[in-house]
Amino acid sequence: MDGSGGRGQPRPGNDESAEHTGPEAQAPGGTGDAPTTPSAPTPADTQDARPEGGTPQDTGAGPDHGTAPDGQAPAPGQDRHRTPAHTELPARPSHTPPGHPDHPDHPFAHSGDGKGQAPQRPEERKRGGLLMGRPFGVPVYVAPSWFLVAILITWVFGGQIDRVLPELGAASYLVSLFFAVAFYASVLVHELAHTLAALRFKLPVRRIQLQFFGGVSEIEKEAETPGREFVLAFVGPLLSLVLAGLFYLGLLAVDPASVPGVLLAGLMVSNLIVAAFNLLPGLPLDGGRMLRAVVWAITGRPMTGTVAAAWVGRALAVCVLIGLPLLTQSGALGSDAVDNVGMDTVLDALLAAILAAIIWTGAGNSLRMARLREHLPELRARTLTRRAVPVESDTPLSEALRRANAAGARALVVVDAEGVPVSLVREAAIVGVPEHRRPWVPVGTLAQDITEGMRVSAELAGEELLDALRATPATEYLVVEETGEIYGVLSAADVERAFVKAMARPS
Repeated sequence: MDGSGGRGQPRPGNDESAEHTGPEAQAPGGTGDAPTTPSAPTPADTQDARPEGGTPQDTGAGPDHGTAPDGQAPAPGQDRHRTPAHTELPARPSHTPPGHPDHPDHPFAHSGDGKGQAPQRPEERKRGGLLMGRPFGVPVYVAPSWFLVAILITWVFGGQIDRVLPELGAASYLVSLFFAVAFYASVLVHELAHTLAALRFKLPVRRIQLQFFGGVSEIEKEAETPGREFVLAFVGPLLSLVLAGLFYLGLLAVDPASVPGVLLAGLMVSNLIVAAFNLLPGLPLDGGRMLRAVVWAITGRPMTGTVAAAWVGRALAVCVLIGLPLLTQSGALGSDAVDNVGMDTVLDALLAAILAAIIWTGAGNSLRMARLREHLPELRARTLTRRAVPVESDTPLSEALRRANAAGARALVVVDAEGVPVSLVREAAIVGVPEHRRPWVPVGTLAQDITEGMRVSAELAGEELLDALRATPATEYLVVEETGEIYGVLSAADVERAFVKAMARPS
């Protein structure tokens, strides 16, 4: 890509353009409402889209850049690992469901005010809590929800310590607080195992976050091979097992009825539970990622592995919902059998419902993310680019729209006296100008200067295209050939529509 953007005139006759139907063909950029859910695909196939009479009209309305819903799916290509944290049972799978609030369904969100809006990364919207450090260059955050679970652990485990060591009195809760911190330190070790494996495979890691249900390792890309996927998932439970073994060896050297003995026993059991739960073979758990890797290796298709592991994960969710309360009530998990329904039974059922919901939704979101990755290559800058016409800065808006209509173009590029593009006319700004004022409004007042990041190569596609658009927030981008020749204008709204439609199509 030529960084200068070239001196060629924008070609008004580009054969390929983003699809638009109905009223969105009335102005440069269109007016159609962008779908907000994957269940509302646009009518035609984005890959083969052509302009459908989509020439600018003086009376056209502008696009509605609706804000994408937050908290539905992770950024394309992003993978996450979670470690459960609970004093009795792990309450969060090792892999974050792609529906985590940190990841929007759509790659972009624009306010519609005509100004470029960044498709913000999660840490740009919400840093994730208190920054604790940067081991191996990866920031570690403690979410505010961690303090809530620390209080709960301190209260529950403190009561258990008080029964074993009644002579401690109120100090038993200080010991329990130390246990909560030590347990989350072991959760951090689990996450660091995922992080180090990802860095070893040259997969970027955005951050590690300790939160209510455990830890999160935000790995931004998927492993390239099933072998790497297997290793990436397995190292977390492996480190938890290693920690459990170390705590067991420490327990042999102390009195089990002492404070160190109680702490070491609690940490040993907790890490065993974390490892065992995460090894269950269903998404979004680590064991599900391992199963996915095995099926992927056998079939050669990652999507097949995802489908198999996701459905196993859903079966696990049903088993947890029904089986956990039954096991607890029967005494099979080490507690006394319960014949009547009490507060403990209700709490066990509530915990089972939370776990089942997390596993079920995580499995479903894993399927959705796999479908996204499968369709990402369909997002091509060359296909989605709008044909454009060059105009000088002092050209009246009505005249510029007339030229665009005549050329069959749907975007306006402001050029200098030598024909070098200097800015892009914002479609939302055009909409804000009443029709009767357009003959007196120069297009230069409605344009946004072209920065270096607003020039994108026509050859970009898939994740590379989305990364380029995230790097420089804008509503329109100048698309150039490798030779520097101007190809046209790319609207972020078009990319968002194509993204949503790709998610809606079956695999």
